[in-house]
Amino acid sequence: MESLKANTSTSKVSSSRIGILKELLATKDSAFWQRLAEFSNECHSFSEIIKLSNLRKRANTIDFGPNQGTPHEEFRIAVVGGSTLYPLSELIEHLLAIEKGNVKLHLGNYNNYRAEITDPESELYGFDPEIVVVLPDETTCKYAGDLTDSAEAIATEVERYANETLSLCNLIRQRSSAEIILCNFGPSPYFDLGQLGTKHPASDWNFKRSVNLALAELAPNFVHICDLEFLAYRTGGLVARDESSWFESKQLLSPVLQVVLAREISHIVCSLKRASKKVLVLDLDNTIWGGVIGDDGLEGIELGDTSPRGEAFKAFQAYVQSLTERGVVLAVCSKNDFENAIEPFRKHPEMVLREEDIVSFKANWDPKPDNLARISDELKLGLDSFVFVDDNPAEIEIVRQFTPDVTALLLNPDPSQFVPQLKESRLFEVASISIEDRSKTLQYRKEAERRNLLETSVDMDSFLGSLQMKGTVKDFDRLDLPRIGQLINKSNQFNLTTRRRTESEVERIIEDPDFTGFTMRLSDKFGDHGLISVVIGKRDGETLEVDTWLMSCRVLKRQVEEAVMNELVARARDFGCSRIKGVYLPTAKNGMVKRHYPDLGFSTIREDDEAGEYELSVDGFEPRPTFIAIESTHAKL
Repeated sequence: MESLKANTSTSKVSSSRIGILKELLATKDSAFWQRLAEFSNECHSFSEIIKLSNLRKRANTIDFGPNQGTPHEEFRIAVVGGSTLYPLSELIEHLLAIEKGNVKLHLGNYNNYRAEITDPESELYGFDPEIVVVLPDETTCKYAGDLTDSAEAIATEVERYANETLSLCNLIRQRSSAEIILCNFGPSPYFDLGQLGTKHPASDWNFKRSVNLALAELAPNFVHICDLEFLAYRTGGLVARDESSWFESKQLLSPVLQVVLAREISHIVCSLKRASKKVLVLDLDNTIWGGVIGDDGLEGIELGDTSPRGEAFKAFQAYVQSLTERGVVLAVCSKNDFENAIEPFRKHPEMVLREEDIVSFKANWDPKPDNLARISDELKLGLDSFVFVDDNPAEIEIVRQFTPDVTALLLNPDPSQFVPQLKESRLFEVASISIEDRSKTLQYRKEAERRNLLETSVDMDSFLGSLQMKGTVKDFDRLDLPRIGQLINKSNQFNLTTRRRTESEVERIIEDPDFTGFTMRLSDKFGDHGLISVVIGKRDGETLEVDTWLMSCRVLKRQVEEAVMNELVARARDFGCSRIKGVYLPTAKNGMVKRHYPDLGFSTIREDDEAGEYELSVDGFEPRPTFIAIESTHAKL
């Protein structure tokens, strides 16, 4: 009876959503697109998403006038695999369309993916996809030998099968410029060998899991694993499969899992060139401890292992602290007296977070949007890279209204749900983790020391000279790929073109003789800033065009721009180029570099709302003096 009520309720919600959209469509109201995206993101019903997709296709044939809401950038994705790919492809196309705009989809034939991948003249390559999704034939992923075979023989077969699967991905890469999303294998949820199945490496369960681990270990950086094993476990193994559909239409995944899988594929596609969040800003009272520190005092707040709620708050602190290993920096924004707010960080024995974990601590009675803006100025990071968490709905609403770039999360009333809620937000997922990520907090604390030195210096030259700066300019190499990819996909403010690239795209630049790509690292007497600038130039005849020039805002006004300019001219001369062309492509975030090229002595070719083009003659260029001692792996001026 309860199940019937739930299904009836879901059906009513679905009908209501569809009805709203049909009304907006009938009146050609451009609000249709926003509501379509909202409903699509909320929906978990296979049949409803299909209906939403059909409405989207109808809407694409309608002229909504000057307020047309859907973007039109074309995005090309191919789906190939060992099962019938429709209607999974319909779900993928719809979820991507509401995120990416004009999606073009190529669908492979049932279980023909090996031929489509190995044939260089196949329709797959004629389609020229940006991303290829590969769903291998799960029925072939099993050990073909005897259960009595040695563990070594089974391990050899695991590695062979994984390498065979990845070799298909390598072929796609060789014959196209596409990124590849590879689905791994979902082990069977059915009893078979009983307790022996958990122990024997040749069982279906263990063999598929071993292959999945091998795929993750051996996959090159252009292969992105879509973890079907985890998704099936998360959904529920028995719910995830549909044996009758396999025999009737060669679809092994249930409609429930197809929705989950389509969402995950869409998420991976969108995350390839979308930066994760950089800053987690915390409220204090009833957020990282229970109670109000100003009223309850140090001994009265709920925190620690003496109560379930106190233990939950402590677990949340531990998870928050673990995010710093991914490069996330932590800040505090609380309506409190500073001395009350800071006391638990300094004195409470059960606190996991300590004062040194927090890069900016704002505890006062000013509006939280104002304090968030101050934190942004201090860290030189855009508000769109911030996530703010609070238990107070009113404060969340104020932040959403007055600082809409900040992602504001209202925490669940139950602190045991704080960690799952933050994980499920998926805001801090990263494509890779570099050694430098783990030192981000220290870097920002050292930056505060530099600001203090600047305030006591007589002038800028004396400040810069006292820093004892050292810069290392280095050609792109594979060791730095994770950090280069992070900067390219995260940097918004000091970024002349804001062109996003995956690690594998950067790797191709390394191999292309017409490109030059280099990085700059900076250190001073306070410590190491790490890799702080990325430059990509492309030779076009006698011109070296600056394709990408970006820099961490932490080192603004430290003469890094001038040092990079000197290196760029040196590389132009190595290429035999007589001029350097720079392009500025304006975005909502990079206005600070609008005058970058003119300030460095470039002459203007054109300037308008869409772009600025500038050029510099290499002949006669004199290196700009700096206080940075430069070591370069390339030719010097």
